[in-house]
Amino acid sequence: MYRYDEFDHALVSERIAEFTDQVRRRVDGRLTEDQFKPLRLMNGVYLQLHAYMLRVAVPYGTMNSAQLKKLGHIARVYDKGYGHFTTRTNIQYNWPALSDLPAILTELAEVEMHAIQTSGNCIRNVTTDVFAGATDEEIEDPRPWCEIIRQWSTIHPEFSFLPRKFKIAVIASETDRAAIRTHDVGLQIVRGENGETAFRVFVGGGQGRLPHIAQEIAPAVPGRELLAYLTAILRAYNLLGRRDNIHKARIKILVAALGIDAFREEVERQFETLRHEDLRIPDDELARIQAYFAPPPFETLPKHSGPFDRALLADPDFARWSRNNVRRHRAPGYASAIISLKPVGGVPGDMTADQMDVVAKLARRFSFDEVRAAYEQNLVLPHVKLDDLPEVWRTLHAHGLATANADLVTDVIACPGLDYCSLANARSIPVAQALSKRLADLDFQEKLGPIRVNMSGCINACGHHHVGHIGVLGVDRKGEEFYQITVGGSPDEQAALGEIVGKSLPAEDVAPAIERALNRYLAIRHEGERFIDTVRRTGAEPFREAIYEAA
Repeated sequence: MYRYDEFDHALVSERIAEFTDQVRRRVDGRLTEDQFKPLRLMNGVYLQLHAYMLRVAVPYGTMNSAQLKKLGHIARVYDKGYGHFTTRTNIQYNWPALSDLPAILTELAEVEMHAIQTSGNCIRNVTTDVFAGATDEEIEDPRPWCEIIRQWSTIHPEFSFLPRKFKIAVIASETDRAAIRTHDVGLQIVRGENGETAFRVFVGGGQGRLPHIAQEIAPAVPGRELLAYLTAILRAYNLLGRRDNIHKARIKILVAALGIDAFREEVERQFETLRHEDLRIPDDELARIQAYFAPPPFETLPKHSGPFDRALLADPDFARWSRNNVRRHRAPGYASAIISLKPVGGVPGDMTADQMDVVAKLARRFSFDEVRAAYEQNLVLPHVKLDDLPEVWRTLHAHGLATANADLVTDVIACPGLDYCSLANARSIPVAQALSKRLADLDFQEKLGPIRVNMSGCINACGHHHVGHIGVLGVDRKGEEFYQITVGGSPDEQAALGEIVGKSLPAEDVAPAIERALNRYLAIRHEGERFIDTVRRTGAEPFREAIYEAA
């Protein structure tokens, strides 16, 4: 993984000193909250319902054990003993004292972490495939390119005050595990001329009150010209994007208003003017960054493992976890292990300080000192020997981290909702917990197969409900919390927006309604058909009937 150079260290140190003074002036009253707001947002600090919230960046989801252990320490010392992992692979602390924020940022800097550009109208944390560098599906590891984008975009003087926030995701395979078509810009590594690295570019994706799936704007931008092309997109957006209405300020609105062809013409015009600025990525700099992401020293191992196979036969719980939470690795004898942060009745994405310490030790001992945060609000140990998986599982199981539900119906993505967020209309967490308890039977979950359920507490869609196979949106009806259900969304390479099935339901009716929809799926699916395949074949009507049959 990448290590800070002198420029990174200097930047973070100077930002902490600057923000420390700003916090001091806010605490003693020399700055009002209105004056402080733009300053705190530049440092990842929000004011939520009950307290300030700090969002810490985990660039492209990659951490080492010291970093995860530090995140646990911060949760234990400065918060209420836990943190919340988000779909942008960041971690949020919901209860820090304002006066403690400079100390927290100072401690984060000790392990090369920060909170810069995790909020505000700038380029946010770049995300990627959680199995980058481990999967055999990819053309190359996309994380060096994520790091290049991070370095280019951090405190970029032209793009620090965009019309609205801006999100970029990068993948390197046909399988999309980073939801690139839901982003302002999505990048897919492809092979260009002479087999060189190139990028298929999507633009104009986003969720919120006016959701859009990104459209392809370029089929193969040469890698050496990536920063110039991104600059052209951002320059076009910065010049033409709306600033008079926060709800219509995202690039998705601009692309939809102009049309993709007209927007492409503007980007190409900007791209031509940039050629004299020479934003090509130097070969030696690309090689320097790629060296940080060289594969770990994998041992030469057989494809099959005796200890692993014996554990499968001896323990059905381990066998189920291996079936659902273990993924194939590019190196024989290794696997990637998903650590579910979705226990029965738990808060999706929450993790205690003690659990962070446990996973940090596992990463150091069994995964080449590396752990990943996933889009699905889980963690992943990317490089584990098959021989070691039984011991990894036993440790996870002892600490409440071995729920065998990865990609199943209780692996719910959910925002914090009205329990924390001042923008929310309704709570997400209790509805997710109720669904988790109602559908806890893992035999039933496995019978259903892979199903993505996403929940948002308001139309800002931080839970990505628009692209859930089943989406749940909290709405306010005359001061009461109700929930709108959608079906048929998808965040992957066949990205689609879900269809609203009907009137909103009270909280207590959501889990039973979803269960009825799932039972209808079991009744009508064809052999081998996933839930999303059945929805695409039949449309929403059978599920609408099931959801409202008891209404």
